[in-house]
Amino acid sequence: MTTTSVPVAAPAVLDRIESVTLSSITLPLPTGISDAKVLTGRQRPMTEVAFLFAEVRTEAGFEGVGFGYSKRAGGPAQFAHAREVAPDLIGEDPSDIGRLWTKLVWSGASVGRSGAATQALAAIDVALWDLKAKRAGLPLAKLLGAHRDSVRCYNTSGGFLHESIAQVMENATRTLESGVGGIKIKVGQPDSAEDLRRVRALREHIGDAVPLMVDANQQWDRPTAMRVGRALEEFGLVWIEEPLDAYDAEGHAQLARSLDTAIATGEMLTSVAEHYELIRTGAVDILQPDAPRIGGITQFLKLATLADHSNLQLAPHFAMEIHVHLAAAYPHEPWVEHFDWLHPLFNERLETHGGRMYLSGRPGLGITLSEQARAWTVDRVHVDASR
Repeated sequence: MTTTSVPVAAPAVLDRIESVTLSSITLPLPTGISDAKVLTGRQRPMTEVAFLFAEVRTEAGFEGVGFGYSKRAGGPAQFAHAREVAPDLIGEDPSDIGRLWTKLVWSGASVGRSGAATQALAAIDVALWDLKAKRAGLPLAKLLGAHRDSVRCYNTSGGFLHESIAQVMENATRTLESGVGGIKIKVGQPDSAEDLRRVRALREHIGDAVPLMVDANQQWDRPTAMRVGRALEEFGLVWIEEPLDAYDAEGHAQLARSLDTAIATGEMLTSVAEHYELIRTGAVDILQPDAPRIGGITQFLKLATLADHSNLQLAPHFAMEIHVHLAAAYPHEPWVEHFDWLHPLFNERLETHGGRMYLSGRPGLGITLSEQARAWTVDRVHVDASR
């Protein structure tokens, strides 16, 4: 009788988290930024962005970097919460990202599973995914399973309301020449006729073939959104973004049923559960989640599965350094938002040409912090087994 030996699996090779370094970094903006929230008196012009960076290092010498952010208030709260829960990572296997996310959520369970609490976890979660991809020697999109090596991209940073329409048109020309494919401008001013004048002027300037989007930043009520939305139909927009309050799922659903132009929203929501309400009610044609705002990549992947199941388009908000990877791994052709604000923070640049943003061949997210970012650090804490 012939006996067959059964191979015995070798023990898993484990690594352990040795340290976590958290940095609060304030990025100054060259010009105060105004959208409709400023013109309606709800906010002041934005002059800086607060970033929370997490650098996770293992005993084997691997390191992952991730970040979250807050525009205006909230940055110090994110940093403080991350500092409190980070010690719970020391000695853990960095591969067990889902379990670690849950562990950190329960570390701060009394402050909930959305908002600043989970935004603080996002920087750590992104760092763990960056670390995992680096250990595999792969760009993050390839680790997740990419559907494409480039993603359609559009620019927002040149379309704010503090600039004249002449300047916005000049910005659009420069943006398109740089290889970015679409242009988004801000609307939602108290005088909607002025919004329509700006959209018309830009559409005539860039031509009918260039993808054009508008963003009202939640400043319309339901009747205004319906009236202006119908007036905007003639411009062939890709979408109308945040026409209503971010939590008005019923109102967004009414617009989505009534208008030919797609309705996009989701960037201000801070959990998968909040986004699911938009999906469940048919309130959105194009979902716009923000990985740092909903708790990181682990939560983004859960939401992407729900969006895919409902055959929704995806256009992640801001943080293109993270979202280009997540969008490349989404089954349906997505969009990524191009912002040049973050350029000073990193040593690398994403490539754009032919209307698309390209993945790099660098492992992980493919980013490293610049010396300028280090110079803008306002608070820092290093957590290891000695603490």
